[in-house]
Amino acid sequence: MAASPTKQERASWPKRAVITAGMPYGNKPLHFGHIAGVFVPADAFARFLRDRIGAANVRFISGTDCFGSPINEGYRKLVEAGEFDGTIEEYVLRNHEAQKATLGAYDISLDIYEGSNIGHSGDVHQLISEKFIEKLHENGHLQRRSTLQFYDPEAQTFLNGRQVIGRCPVQGCKSEHGYADECDLGHSYAPEDLIAPRSSLTGVEPEMRPVENWYFDLPAFADFLRAHAAALDADADVRAVVPQTVKEFLAPPVVYIKNDAREAYEAVAAGLPSHELHEAEKGKQSFEIEFADIDARDTAREVLAGAGIRFRTSKALVPFRITGNIEWGVKAPVIDGLEGLTVWCWPESLWAPMSFTMAVNDKMGLPRGSWRDWWCSEDAEVYQFIGQDNLYFYGVAQPALIEAVRPGDILVPGETDTPLRQTKLVANHHILYGDKKASSSGSVKPPSADELLEHYTVEQLRAHFLALGLDQKSVGFKPKPFLATEKELADPRVADPVLKEGALLTNVFNRLARSCFYEAQKNFEGYMPLGEPSSEAVTQAFRALSKYDRLMHRAEFHSVMSLMDEFIRWANKHWSDGIRAAELADDDEARRQVLVDSFHLLRIATLLMHPIVPTGTEKICDYLSFDFDDFFSWNYDFDSFEELCSAGEITEGRHRIRELPPRFDFFEKHASQYR
Repeated sequence: MAASPTKQERASWPKRAVITAGMPYGNKPLHFGHIAGVFVPADAFARFLRDRIGAANVRFISGTDCFGSPINEGYRKLVEAGEFDGTIEEYVLRNHEAQKATLGAYDISLDIYEGSNIGHSGDVHQLISEKFIEKLHENGHLQRRSTLQFYDPEAQTFLNGRQVIGRCPVQGCKSEHGYADECDLGHSYAPEDLIAPRSSLTGVEPEMRPVENWYFDLPAFADFLRAHAAALDADADVRAVVPQTVKEFLAPPVVYIKNDAREAYEAVAAGLPSHELHEAEKGKQSFEIEFADIDARDTAREVLAGAGIRFRTSKALVPFRITGNIEWGVKAPVIDGLEGLTVWCWPESLWAPMSFTMAVNDKMGLPRGSWRDWWCSEDAEVYQFIGQDNLYFYGVAQPALIEAVRPGDILVPGETDTPLRQTKLVANHHILYGDKKASSSGSVKPPSADELLEHYTVEQLRAHFLALGLDQKSVGFKPKPFLATEKELADPRVADPVLKEGALLTNVFNRLARSCFYEAQKNFEGYMPLGEPSSEAVTQAFRALSKYDRLMHRAEFHSVMSLMDEFIRWANKHWSDGIRAAELADDDEARRQVLVDSFHLLRIATLLMHPIVPTGTEKICDYLSFDFDDFFSWNYDFDSFEELCSAGEITEGRHRIRELPPRFDFFEKHASQYR
């Protein structure tokens, strides 16, 4: 028999782990991108960790983002159209309940899904928001700044976020949706730099009026972020897009000016802060002026704008807005007499996972301070699953915010030996709809997550989403019922790419499981024979376990799916070849041995596929007559099935299993696929 994998062959895991799955805005149902790009990968990882380190040691958390201008806008439009007559709180709660139902339909096993203004989480989130901001101020990292904000003179109101629509001013950005101070691709900029702004309330060009708010001094953390990016670069488990994106914001601030404005620039150049001129490269339409810091660049912006010179700015570290003037938001603490502010939705969404962790621990009856065991302890880890669009906030702003509150504690005065620790970002590239980036607010409308379930089973979709390889690059999702022509739909020879991984489940995995059960019922009186699997079966099982563990450490799900495809097909062939040989030789002992092998391989396949397709694998466990907690645990030697059986469960070297009905499917096709 092959030796059990040593501890060195397996990856090193924390004792406790938090897994986050972002926060969908509370203004709409979930589309397929939410599910495929974040929730399914996060759920698979959370389920794996529950099996790997114990369910009690895992917190899988998310919730509805209840605040922010997209919600204000969505609510305003529905009310104006006469399609909703409730309060904004009721509007958010309605969308939250729809999101929660969709997540349940996709087997997303969250420990908590409330919201930043819903239930106990909302109360905790208000407290944490106040304490976090006060700690930033106490540590000297908040700046009180008077800035210009859009004001609609016709509606007589300040505008926030998506109430302003224009073109992103960041050089090279292709976004068609620039809002008040950020675009839909995650670039931040000064509101006054937005190109061709219009009010979404009245359509007029808004005025710029001064307001006072609190800003986090993000540029002061440039050196920290450079060191942080270097550490991320050196970590093989961190996806390359994370440090790449962080470093994009660490270059010196640059202003880009069109070549045809060269004379106008020369006329004011002496009045600009000290800068370095970079001539336009061959074929480029703009030359560059580079500044030492963001304050110098901002002074230059004012001079250039005053001279009527159009320009664009580079990605750079800019002061990160903490508060705003929108009424619907988390209430900001009163600091230095500045009252009536709310917290901008992005910073409060960054510390919301801490609030959710506290809230779920509260509900479990744990001490309030137990959240530190998950966010501050050296033997714990926080894994944050996000889309690449949000990397500026999670990869640049969040690490700096966490560093800024150290070495203190959010809730307790003074320093602490266990301050907040940095999180691990698991960033996925875009999942495209066909070959285009789709958005429910854009021109290309993707199907909702619920609509997909009219054509596919949850397990078919989960397996396909995980196999796409979003950790490597942007990938197209191409469901035949939605994207095929009428001719292609009617032609069974035109394959549906979404069903590729489903075929492994409905054909090969089903066949392996059914073969084991039906053989036990036919020739072994409904018992699973116990004994030592062959060295070949054990070697294959250990190889799969070890490789799977390492791949999960990198959250490399497409490679996990390739591994499982190879392993399940090998196990199925091992059964087919072995039982054929035993029957030809009329060898009862060989028949028994191949069934021992195949049940062992089925056990490993079921354990490893559990995070991916939980319903079908738990059905296999149920028919095997084992307790879920025991069966789906890595705390075994995996050398035989006997280690799972108590003495009372073993009868004459065999284990009683449930009778499997004829033509039973552990993994079913969708009803529409039989037509």
